[in-house]
Amino acid sequence: MEKITERILLEKGSPKANKLEKITKINLSRMALKDQDLSVALLNKLSALEELDLSRNLLQNLPAGLCLPQLRLLNFSNNNMEEVTSLEVLTGLEELRLEDNFYLTVSDEHKVMFLLPKLKMLNGKDISATANHIHYVNTEILWKRVIGVWEKNFTLPDPPTSQSLNELEKNFVNAACFQVKYGPSSLNDYTKWRVEMIAKEYLNSLTDPEKEDEDIPAETPGKETGRQIQGSKTNCDAENPRKRKTRNQTATPEASLRKSCRLASAASVETNPGRSSWLKETPQKSNPSVSSPGCVKAKTPVASLRNSSHRQNTPKKATVAQVAVTPTAKGAKKNLKVQLRTPQACSSTETESGTIWKATKSQVSKEPASLQPLHVLQCHSKRDSPEDFSTQLWACAFEPQDNSNTGAWAQSVATCGGETVCVINCESGHVLKKYKVPGEEFFTLAWSTVLMARENGCARSCSILAAGGKKGMVKLIHPRANLAYGEFRASRRAIAILRFSPRKTSFLFTGGYDNKIIMWDIGGLDRDYNFKTSQLLVMETCSTPLHLCLLPCSPDTHLISGCDSGLYCFDIQLSKNTQKREEEMEIVFPVYKKSNKNSNYRTIDGLSFLTEDIVASKSHMQGSIYLWSWSGTRALRQGRKKEVPAVILAELQWSNTDILYLSLNTCPGFGYVVCGDEKGRLWTYHITDLTKANFKSGKAVPATEVLEWPSPVRSGAGPIDGPSINSVAMDPELHYLVALTDKNMVVVWKRASGP
Repeated sequence: MEKITERILLEKGSPKANKLEKITKINLSRMALKDQDLSVALLNKLSALEELDLSRNLLQNLPAGLCLPQLRLLNFSNNNMEEVTSLEVLTGLEELRLEDNFYLTVSDEHKVMFLLPKLKMLNGKDISATANHIHYVNTEILWKRVIGVWEKNFTLPDPPTSQSLNELEKNFVNAACFQVKYGPSSLNDYTKWRVEMIAKEYLNSLTDPEKEDEDIPAETPGKETGRQIQGSKTNCDAENPRKRKTRNQTATPEASLRKSCRLASAASVETNPGRSSWLKETPQKSNPSVSSPGCVKAKTPVASLRNSSHRQNTPKKATVAQVAVTPTAKGAKKNLKVQLRTPQACSSTETESGTIWKATKSQVSKEPASLQPLHVLQCHSKRDSPEDFSTQLWACAFEPQDNSNTGAWAQSVATCGGETVCVINCESGHVLKKYKVPGEEFFTLAWSTVLMARENGCARSCSILAAGGKKGMVKLIHPRANLAYGEFRASRRAIAILRFSPRKTSFLFTGGYDNKIIMWDIGGLDRDYNFKTSQLLVMETCSTPLHLCLLPCSPDTHLISGCDSGLYCFDIQLSKNTQKREEEMEIVFPVYKKSNKNSNYRTIDGLSFLTEDIVASKSHMQGSIYLWSWSGTRALRQGRKKEVPAVILAELQWSNTDILYLSLNTCPGFGYVVCGDEKGRLWTYHITDLTKANFKSGKAVPATEVLEWPSPVRSGAGPIDGPSINSVAMDPELHYLVALTDKNMVVVWKRASGP
């Protein structure tokens, strides 16, 4: 507020001589203003203001309660605006500039044209014709299609109750958002935003007696804000494009993303990717002198990135809460306490990185896959709350092994979900590093090793971690150095998957909800962690890529992508001139011949190589996992025909579920395929001889062992039911298996030594 007042005084002189109510033009450009600097009380005094310049600041939104009835021109260019719905209050606006707001899309331009009925100029262009089309033609078409969805599938409940009407509204809006399609895919976000608005208005007109006879409005802006209704999947209220859904709620995730990323946030990385920021979190050690037979409370501190702040925190001693094993023990605290429901005793450790549940050794399992639960960690909590069991965890990967993997860094695994990325030591359960970006939703991560220049002119290799999510930014982290050294934008929409090339380790593939797979070269690092990215290839997909695999024997030639609509193969050889590629072929499976209400079994939500030639893949709702031959399948391709049937070697029995995004993984060195299910179980398959599996007989090969959910127990609340296992990872030697859940729990399993 002080900044604004000072600028007004400088431009207009004494406020006594120039009353605020008479000012018609003000320039607040280049003042590094943030949202909290905009005083509604002060701005509302500028009642005669006609032109306002807020360009080149750090603003994300206009403040609520703003009233500038005479404002005709607003320059909001070069800011950090994410959603345009805050502009709705400027009903008299005729000219608006929004250039260089990095996260706005063409859908946002359409929203602006709908929300501001008097707008004539947008970003220097006359939009009168487009605005008229949006207000009349587009709106009329959407109204007709929404009404069609109602008349075909819905009726009012009899008798109508508050609960039944709420349930009806939810189902109707879901169905309308999923079924109504109009315009190009670039406008999907706008279309869903308007469809939800229209569906609610139409249902209200049917249920409100005073409005039953009113005409359906064709051009009145809705009252809902973008934060309430923008970017849904099927229920139109999910910020997370991967929010769990069933097959009865199958709106395409790429059509549901919200713009994101607050670059002005205190926890974001600096805009210049060559600039560095320090990670706050440091390893936490338990106190060896204290032991507890019970389990511990969750405590997940914020570990944020600090702009222009280069520091490391000194390690702190962790505290241990002494709690009895039974969840009903006297004096048990309200925070989360857990035991593994197994015959053995349960010991625990509390760290500032989160809750660790640790099971001591008991009898070694006689089953072939001798895996036992070791830790359950709750280290991705929102606002560090021990009551957070809603954050969904999406991806995990083990750090590449080399001579530097010693001590706490031996067998370290990275996990991501919600706003955080964690690096965990599997043996101790300590969270070694933690990286947090408020407002982010991390979906994927990948490790690689790049060269870093040294003072003597030599170069050394260092392990780096790339992470991405709904903001479309790739964050680059050097965990050993406690440093998040940069970022770059890989997609205008969310990033679904990241994969580094195992041969050319600076080559990074990003798959986004914009239906593109992009191959980047992120290069190496100089002594100051400066780096440079270059785009090498762009591959167009017809849906969101969920998994990327490079051929183990020739990772420079082909890439296989499991997508929402099928499995596709791309030629990635850089020797060819074209930088934009379409799929070379689509690999199809027998399960595609099945049919259901939505006729969709093509989603490939599990994909991994088991050997140099054998691939394990899973189609949504399939109830099994296919093992198929890459070389045999590719040999069947003839001419220009793109669809090629997979050469199936075996079919592995798995869970019958309609839950999406339960991905599988493989451990080639031990011949293991592992996939979690919707009940917290791990289906493990020890593949030693494919010749015994008879796919033609129609019989699926049963799992070698199904590991049951270890059933952690919350104090005073009983055991936690088995959640969906979103992702699993194994280290190359199968010492550890890590499973991520949709209830904010990381489960570490350990392979028992001995026979």
